[in-house]
Amino acid sequence: MVVTVTETAPKPSTSIQGAAAPLLDVNGVTLRYKTPDVLVTATERVSFQVGRSDRFVLLGPSGCGKSTLLKAVGGYMQPGEGSITINGRKVTAPGADRMMVFQEFDQLLPWKTVLENVTFPLMTARGLSRAEAVDKARHAIEKVNLTRALDAYPHTLSGGMKQRVAIARGMAMEPDILLMDEPFAALDALTRRTCQDELLQLWDETRFTVLFVTHSIAEAIKIGNRILLLSPHPGRVKAEVFDVDKVSASDGSAARLEKQIHDLLFTEAQH
Repeated sequence: MVVTVTETAPKPSTSIQGAAAPLLDVNGVTLRYKTPDVLVTATERVSFQVGRSDRFVLLGPSGCGKSTLLKAVGGYMQPGEGSITINGRKVTAPGADRMMVFQEFDQLLPWKTVLENVTFPLMTARGLSRAEAVDKARHAIEKVNLTRALDAYPHTLSGGMKQRVAIARGMAMEPDILLMDEPFAALDALTRRTCQDELLQLWDETRFTVLFVTHSIAEAIKIGNRILLLSPHPGRVKAEVFDVDKVSASDGSAARLEKQIHDLLFTEAQH
């Protein structure tokens, strides 16, 4: 396990060890937003790179700018400093190459069935025919084990099922990167674990690229193969953890890594 502690952002040339050109390049990004009273700096000069098939996790305490970074990658806000590129193209607006899954359960259209919720963006954003969209949607819904709920409406689904529909909708679009903003945080512990396992199983089958935001160290270790640690507000790069998927609960390495990450995030901040 290699943990690189940096007081400033890691250099782009060393963010992915020995890798080809990154899929996502976040370079020196400072993000600010206005409140009625003040201009808030959410992140300061944050840099990282995400390669294809990475399960890359942004981890840090509340208020460190994790979700704000995800919105910027999604194209919903522009950096005050720095740049964000996907496949070498600057991100200036939302696009079908990035799909977001949020924490909220109301991200589905309530008047549409499960099948219609997954089909809708395929026709409107991808321009597929209805027949093509239905075929892709059915396949994605099958992947998240919800075929029996094809004709169900969102109000009849549990929280976990709604999140699986949102994931199916994102995967059906075949984006370059799936952006997930604490998608399981509002679920009960057992459902959250089930959804985490299903996400990893789906990744194992399709090897999609995911940028995942969480404030849970345990979830970050379970989901990610790389973790970027962000300092308390404003968010700066604290450290990057590589080869996370090599740790194991059975030999105690996952617990040791969890303590190490906790100390990096919190113990040092208290001194």
